[in-house]
Amino acid sequence: MKIRMLVVLVMVLALLAACGGTATTTGGQSSAKPLRIAVVMPSATTDLAFSQSMWSALKAVQAELGGESALELQYSENMFKVPDAAAALRDYASKGFDIVIGHGSQYGSSIQEIAPDFPKTTFAWGTDVNTFGLPNVYAYTAAAQEGGYVNGVLAARLTKSKLIGVTGPVEVGDAKTYIDGFVQGVASVDPGMRVGKTWTGSFSDVALMTEAAKTHIAAGADALTGSSQSVVGSIGAAKEKGDVLWFGTQSDQASLAPNIVVASQVYDWSSILKQMIENRKNGKLGGDTFVLQLKNGGLKIAFNSTYPLPDDVKKAAEAAIEGIKNGSIVVEP
Repeated sequence: MKIRMLVVLVMVLALLAACGGTATTTGGQSSAKPLRIAVVMPSATTDLAFSQSMWSALKAVQAELGGESALELQYSENMFKVPDAAAALRDYASKGFDIVIGHGSQYGSSIQEIAPDFPKTTFAWGTDVNTFGLPNVYAYTAAAQEGGYVNGVLAARLTKSKLIGVTGPVEVGDAKTYIDGFVQGVASVDPGMRVGKTWTGSFSDVALMTEAAKTHIAAGADALTGSSQSVVGSIGAAKEKGDVLWFGTQSDQASLAPNIVVASQVYDWSSILKQMIENRKNGKLGGDTFVLQLKNGGLKIAFNSTYPLPDDVKKAAEAAIEGIKNGSIVVEP
């Protein structure tokens, strides 16, 4: 009798387990499939700029959620050619990735074309605010003008020549808004200070950025800033000169030149990534736009601890940060 009851009990437990869903446990570990995210980027994951900012955020979210068993990540880097990027985006979607990210403003038309073919896939792209009215597309951007303003305040207070150089890629997106904010920050300290701007026309041409920086330095600029992965050329030129300061954006660039990098605006995409993941779990695949700001923690100012920043200059920068957060300082994009 006892044996028969034991057999019945085992059968009941097996039936209950079968009715419990697809996730089972073995040794305390869940066998549920991990969420899968793929990202296509225009430059390397180690560019200390735009692409690295996204990859670092994805890795941070992966660690927070429990590692590879909870979140699978794949990437395609150096996809500056849009047709190649579009092919990679479509390939990831066709392989069943849950979220596919086109991390580059040049990928918008590709996302708009591909997303309707995969209605169960979440797509995201930036920096932009256009979801194309599609229910499975998120757009994201950064209020880069905010950190630009702070860097402008720092540069204006530290320059001795009163001439500051800007090396920009293409006058669009967060590259433009960052530099617009930087100019406003400089003007808040001294409206008469000169800011020379050069747009190279390329996000990836390091040689052009190097030459643009050298031209500003030759003209007397002792402080430089700029945006995109190609600013490694500008930083190299400033480092070679030795006494030209650099103000970074997108990622913390202090490691490239610890003696001359004063501060960097850092993009932290982790909060919006977590929101996309949570939304997807709740059945919302897209339709929203996310904006990184100083007040929501998506933008951060990383002061380089190696650089001997005077206390009064740092306090001025901190006052600018607080002013932007509380709305007493409005930076036009």
